[in-house]
Amino acid sequence: MDLGFIGIGRMGSAMVARLLRGGHRVIVYDRDSSASETVAEKGAIKADSIENVITELSPPRTVWVMIPSGTNTDEIVGEVGDKLSQGDIIIDGGNSYYKDTIRRADSFKSKGIDFIDVGVSGGIHGGENGYSLMIGADINVYEKIRPIVETLAPANQTGYGRVGATGAGHFTKMIHNSIEYALMEAYAEGFELLQAKEDFQLDLAQISSIWNHGSIISSWLLDLTTQILEVDPKFDSIAPYVEDSGEGRWAIQESMDLEVPAPNLTLALQNRFRSRQSNSFTAKLLAAMRQEFGGHSVRKTDP
Repeated sequence: MDLGFIGIGRMGSAMVARLLRGGHRVIVYDRDSSASETVAEKGAIKADSIENVITELSPPRTVWVMIPSGTNTDEIVGEVGDKLSQGDIIIDGGNSYYKDTIRRADSFKSKGIDFIDVGVSGGIHGGENGYSLMIGADINVYEKIRPIVETLAPANQTGYGRVGATGAGHFTKMIHNSIEYALMEAYAEGFELLQAKEDFQLDLAQISSIWNHGSIISSWLLDLTTQILEVDPKFDSIAPYVEDSGEGRWAIQESMDLEVPAPNLTLALQNRFRSRQSNSFTAKLLAAMRQEFGGHSVRKTDP
């Protein structure tokens, strides 16, 4: 199946490589021409523009857009849509906000262009292992892209599916990423407790490996943690600053709108914010209050 693919980051490159191995003809474009050249070396056809991607495809055309969420997505998706025709399909495989996805889909209905949202999990390792794919689409349109989905998935009939109408794929991925935040936070806190028990001189990589074979808390995430701990157990080269890509915030907003309590998901997001404060006002005030009511000592900053 022919496919246009726009946005070649590390994950996009791995996805294109998997599609090529699956026998698909893929026309790629990225504003960074070197990114396109990388996958062109693997067999993709490099396009010089979005228009060039469209002209290389035979109708009905399918274009996968892999762009960070926000105004960039609106810009690229809008440009793609302007050049497509009735019966063509746009797939948004980025981490877009699901309400934006619904809005974009509605904007293309008058032209007869179908807009599909696919939540993609698997990271840079998905190129080899396959991707978990959460798809929001009309059932008939979903069937049209099934060959692409089956190639990207881990195995036949495994790890993918239509989860609902347009927007449902990105909504599901939003919750997925929020859960991911909480799982990462739980692992990180647990390993910090192990590391702090200096009396035992615990080998964190060994413990992580033990836990990942037969344990209730075993997971692929824990397997990656083992690899990290084996290479750099003290993280001397890593700053204690954790980014978030937006999905956790959207999920917490949804919990408030739906009045569904999500304390663990919320705290995991808040702790990411805390990691970015090298000079926390809250922590200073807490220390000052303890000194005021209990006479507890406080640590002074360097002059």
